[in-house]
Amino acid sequence: MSYKQMLIDRVNQRQATVAIIGLGYVGLPLAIEFATEGLHVIGIDIDETKIATLNDGKSYIPDIASAQVAQLIQSGHLEATSDFSALQRADTVNICVPTPLLENNDPDMSYIISAMESIITHLHAGMLIILESTTYPGTTQEIIQPRVEATDLTIGEDVFVAFSGERIDPGNKTYGIRNTPKVTGGITPNCTEIAVALYSLTIENVVAVSSPAAAEMTKLVENTFRAVNIGLVNEIAIMCDKLGLDAWEIIDAAATKPFGFMPFYPGPGLGGHCIPIDPLYLSWKLKSLHYNARFIELADHINSSMPRYVVDKVVDALNDDAKALRGSRVVIIGVAYKPDIDDVRESPALDVIPLLQQKGADVAYHDPYVDRIRLGAEQTMTSQPLDRELLNDADCVVIITHHSTVDWQSVIDQSQLVVDTRHITAAYTPGDTRIIGL
Repeated sequence: MSYKQMLIDRVNQRQATVAIIGLGYVGLPLAIEFATEGLHVIGIDIDETKIATLNDGKSYIPDIASAQVAQLIQSGHLEATSDFSALQRADTVNICVPTPLLENNDPDMSYIISAMESIITHLHAGMLIILESTTYPGTTQEIIQPRVEATDLTIGEDVFVAFSGERIDPGNKTYGIRNTPKVTGGITPNCTEIAVALYSLTIENVVAVSSPAAAEMTKLVENTFRAVNIGLVNEIAIMCDKLGLDAWEIIDAAATKPFGFMPFYPGPGLGGHCIPIDPLYLSWKLKSLHYNARFIELADHINSSMPRYVVDKVVDALNDDAKALRGSRVVIIGVAYKPDIDDVRESPALDVIPLLQQKGADVAYHDPYVDRIRLGAEQTMTSQPLDRELLNDADCVVIITHHSTVDWQSVIDQSQLVVDTRHITAAYTPGDTRIIGL
């Protein structure tokens, strides 16, 4: 029997052992889904705190219940370890490690390379390797493939390699792993077939494409589409402000057209690991081919300038109250990058707060999901209770993240000046509070 058929049979019979490298917002939900389907899952992470938490039957991700983790740990379907030698027992390996940008906006491939070095040490015939980390087109064939080919194993016959970009949306109650289509492409048709078989155990619709590069490009196109359209609508908000118009009114009116228009809404900047970063991977790759991705660069310029635009709004609003920003008490509500989660990666609040501080403001923040944030190497801040004292003492309240658990009417009632970057206050009674939109 071929290694391909043997592996497909083990997957279909739920006898395969699945290893997940990286147990963050991408890797842990995937591990939970595979374990729920009856597969034995080995979760591997270098963060000993995560490993101890999982083995104690607890979750550190809001979308995953601790009771579910505890049940899977107790049943033996899920184990967590920092020991990469566990890969010797794995039939399949999913790489779900971070892919950040360096300070010069070049891709940081160090986490993928490190994961591959560990995999190669324990590589054996009959293993499937899937890269899920978002990256530039060509990564699988430039980084994964050569390292596998340097062994005595043949891709497509002895071992199998594919890419399938994650489509995790933290906090999304409608679309999760199971009902979000999964795009995957292998180095060879056999690689693709096995990857499709694995994902089909837990995902309703698995979409096969011609190559890993096609799958990598698909993921980047998705988030580039969003980044460019958000950049456009952020500029429209600035235009409307200069014209004395309400951007949200304009966008909602345009959205009544039943064709040819898709509404996007402005905000204080981009957040999360994907949308602010993924398009720059594509831009970087194109630069190596002597092409300038102008839409991406322009959208990034606009989106990355929004935190400064928010600060300017605060300065102008305080000036209208005959106050200087320097010495004023500014309270930020929400530092997570999107509502109702605890993820602060690339959050615009992490730019807005230092900008306010640099101009002399006394800044505090409240976030019901984020107890503490780090600003740079030395400064940390702790979330303050959202009480009357905090709001009454504030010269200006700035809404960055519109968490549904916040009593927004109470915020309005107890504040004298609010800069609302999310249009959340429009549904409430302003009373005597002055509210400034984006």
